[in-house]
Amino acid sequence: MRLETRAVHIGADADPESGALSPPLQLATTFLHAPDGSQDHGYLYQRYDNPTQARLEAAASALDGAERSLLLSTGMAAAAALLQALPAGGQVVFQRDLYHGIRVLAEDWLPRWGLTAVFVDAGDPAALRAAMSASTAAVWIETPSNPLLQVVDIGVCAEIAHASKALLVVDSTFATPVLQQPIALGADVVLHSATKYMGGHSDVMGGLLCFARETALSAQVFEIRKLLGASASPFNAWLILRGLRSLPARMAMHCANAERLAAALDAHPAVSVVHYPGLRSHAGYALAQRQMSRPGGMLSFELGAGREAALAVCAKTRLFQCATSLGGCESLIEHRASVEEPKPVSPPGLLRVSVGLEHADDLIEDLRQALEP
Repeated sequence: MRLETRAVHIGADADPESGALSPPLQLATTFLHAPDGSQDHGYLYQRYDNPTQARLEAAASALDGAERSLLLSTGMAAAAALLQALPAGGQVVFQRDLYHGIRVLAEDWLPRWGLTAVFVDAGDPAALRAAMSASTAAVWIETPSNPLLQVVDIGVCAEIAHASKALLVVDSTFATPVLQQPIALGADVVLHSATKYMGGHSDVMGGLLCFARETALSAQVFEIRKLLGASASPFNAWLILRGLRSLPARMAMHCANAERLAAALDAHPAVSVVHYPGLRSHAGYALAQRQMSRPGGMLSFELGAGREAALAVCAKTRLFQCATSLGGCESLIEHRASVEEPKPVSPPGLLRVSVGLEHADDLIEDLRQALEP
């Protein structure tokens, strides 16, 4: 069964009671159990697990080729739970260009959990090998990365991580399972901020961890989710499950629009560089052609005139909304360095764009008029 078909049908079995084709939403917080505590119906308490969440997790596993998937309340909750499940005293090697929230988590919170963070250029195999040690528990990469859209070779990173008996964790939020299959390339865990493309409508939060194999690590994350209360609500699970059914179709249009917009920006004299793996000028173009089915709906670009010029563009757009997050139907633009305060790392003239589902010509015209001096 092909991915597009799985997205529509897995987790969407007709309700046996009513025959409804839309998956039922189970809002119960507690479930009947036997006097000895055995779970006659498979569930005990919503925070532990619930039927709607189980449907979504089955669908996520089917799309990513995972044995076990876990839904948490947000992408950051998923990342934190995974890191907390690693043994104290271990080292985590992070890709240098990555979502700023993960960077802050690594720098400020890992030491409190007895872990050490190291940042490297994961696109340089020699640098990654040099960063590995006997205490390395995991290598953590994003591809494409946020916000520079760097593409990292998942297979090479997996080989290096596994040679040191470390896990490879791949944040594949920008790509989704539609465009990239990290587990098939050697990843042990795939992280998705389901808030983004999987939900797809800017109205739900959630984070998914998809484990290549069901192991002690996935069981430990399950316990962390249960005991620390990082569970998502059933309604959020239901919304994300609904989003998965249209994900392949939406990604096709996100990609088509982004490809045209990137080409238009690349030709604009005010733009010094466009970060988009669908452009032949991108350093990761050849790798993206091998590793991804299409280059995605995210891009960033830099203005040679710097920070003030970038802020002025944000202020002048009419269709592009100045807002954070990504992956919704509407197109968004934001000045990343401003959002990353108080520890900005993005170039001062960089604008990140989430390309939505509007007509590509309208989006191109909007940015062209915003780039006018």
